Amino acid sequence: MATLSSPGVGSGLDVNSIVTQLVALERKPIEQLQTQATTIQTKLSSFGLLQSYTANVRDIADRLAKPDFWSGTTASSADASSVAASSTATATAGSYAVQVTTLAQAQGLYSKAYTDSSSVVGTGTLHIELGAWTGDPAAFTADAAKTAIDVSIGAGDNTLAGIKAKINAANAGVTASIVSDSGGARLVLRSSATGASSAVRITAVDADANNTDALGLSALAFDPPNAPGQMTQSQAAKNAAATINGLPVTSTTNTLANVIDGVTLTLAKETTSAVTVTVGLDTATLRKAVSDFAKAYSDINGYITSQTKYDAATKKAAALQGDRPTLTLQSNLRSVFLGGSAASSVFGRLSDVGIELQTDGSMKVNDTKLTAALANPTELAKLFSSTDSADPAQQGFAVRVKALASQLVASDGAITTRTQGLRESITRNQNQQQKLEDRVALTKARLLKQYGALDTQLSHMSGVGSSLTQSLTAISNLSTAIANQR
Repeated sequence: MATLSSPGVGSGLDVNSIVTQLVALERKPIEQLQTQATTIQTKLSSFGLLQSYTANVRDIADRLAKPDFWSGTTASSADASSVAASSTATATAGSYAVQVTTLAQAQGLYSKAYTDSSSVVGTGTLHIELGAWTGDPAAFTADAAKTAIDVSIGAGDNTLAGIKAKINAANAGVTASIVSDSGGARLVLRSSATGASSAVRITAVDADANNTDALGLSALAFDPPNAPGQMTQSQAAKNAAATINGLPVTSTTNTLANVIDGVTLTLAKETTSAVTVTVGLDTATLRKAVSDFAKAYSDINGYITSQTKYDAATKKAAALQGDRPTLTLQSNLRSVFLGGSAASSVFGRLSDVGIELQTDGSMKVNDTKLTAALANPTELAKLFSSTDSADPAQQGFAVRVKALASQLVASDGAITTRTQGLRESITRNQNQQQKLEDRVALTKARLLKQYGALDTQLSHMSGVGSSLTQSLTAISNLSTAIANQR
């Protein structure tokens, strides 16, 4: 049905303007719901950040609530380029004199020079054994725990490069490479591991039927007592040797793990005198963790304050102003941080170890107090991590803070349930908006139909009126004409 929408057409009734104004009135509840949705979404975003701040408090408290965190150590070396050191929580504080006599080495061998890597060497089998050489070298003792490997060299891989590839593919405990110098190309072998027991003996079953002549494949053998003149040893396999506080120690590698309980020493150079390695409490890590604990409280407290304030100047309330769960959370956190604890016999409050309340409500670490507290790490650890009693007043501060924060962000916690409730409110709001939008659409269609019909009726009545007026005018004119003729 055509709709008249401007004066001068049909009845002159502005149907669209009338309907638009009536529909606008019908949409008022929708606009109110949209405003409510914006407010709820703002609260939801605020609670999302609050949940993140609370989770941060929980995570930092969890770290400090672990007793072994407070026994962490650090190791330092007076000459880290010669002896590097690291330690774990099981290490005992102390000082150690470490002198490196010998570094662990892998055995190195090299062949005679060939023209280049494509030079043909020979065919047959290389028998590779791992073990230990004694003498210079004079006798070989195979390691029964390590299986000997046979590397078959056929006509398709009898060049220097082909033999290198076959040895590397065999995983025989040695690594092969080709080094070229002014004399030509040489096959170089190196034990895959360091230590005297990782030396190698290589014998050959040569296709030329002579296994010890240093010709053909036997040129790549290494068995000096039985076949001299084959490969040459460039570096003997050795164990690392050192003394720790005068006690001799050896190792197949240059890493000495747990020779000192909880301490790992990495030997890099032989030394002419002892290097001092010091193991002590990792106070830097503890100091940072305590500072992080104070900052986590300051961050969440500052956020809650900003989200619950009322600005009298602008007469505007923040998103969570007056929100009871949020204010309760802030109050509970303050109670824990400012409360006392009987977990330690030396320290009773966080302020005793330097975590002090500031005038703006934040927490700041007093370095002087914290340094003094770190001199008594056992009692400091109790203040934060003690779980000896089920009574919260007897527990460490980190334990209590972790429990509170964990409960708040748990699946049934106050922040989680509040967040879920806000999401459900947004869903209900959207559903209500859609229902009202559907109703408004029906109302608009009904009004257009009604006012369209009215416009048609008025147009028809206007036409009848005009016709009647014309008839009356014609009669009047006729009467006037008759009268004039008389």
